[in-house]
Amino acid sequence: MNKCVLVRKEEIDKTLATAPTQGKKLLEPLKSLAGVNKLPFNILEDKEVLNNEAEVHKHEGDLWLCFEGEVKFIYGGEMVDPWVKKNTDGTENPNEIKAKEIKNGTETVLKTGDWLWIPAGQPHQHNCSGTC
Repeated sequence: MNKCVLVRKEEIDKTLATAPTQGKKLLEPLKSLAGVNKLPFNILEDKEVLNNEAEVHKHEGDLWLCFEGEVKFIYGGEMVDPWVKKNTDGTENPNEIKAKEIKNGTETVLKTGDWLWIPAGQPHQHNCSGTC
């Protein structure tokens, strides 16, 4: 990507003011910008996401900022019965590994304003009983 991208605070505030809906989803304006411009970040909204799969990204880390609410993370440890992620076209993505759970990981709760860095290759999983 050789193009600069500007996202105004007002756009983010508008996104965060939108009523949450059940499930896990990427939010605008970053959802479209990330897809078109290959940006390495998004805004992810979770509402009552209790059975989220664990994952490992082999070539990219995750930097999480909790804008609002609380979210439980498990990171590190070992994936239980992992599998390679399937793409929408049915092919495998060897850079992303999934599992139902992590054993011997560190459990923490992120609250509004907390950050969590997860390096590439580290298992992680997040769940949320409310909205974050």
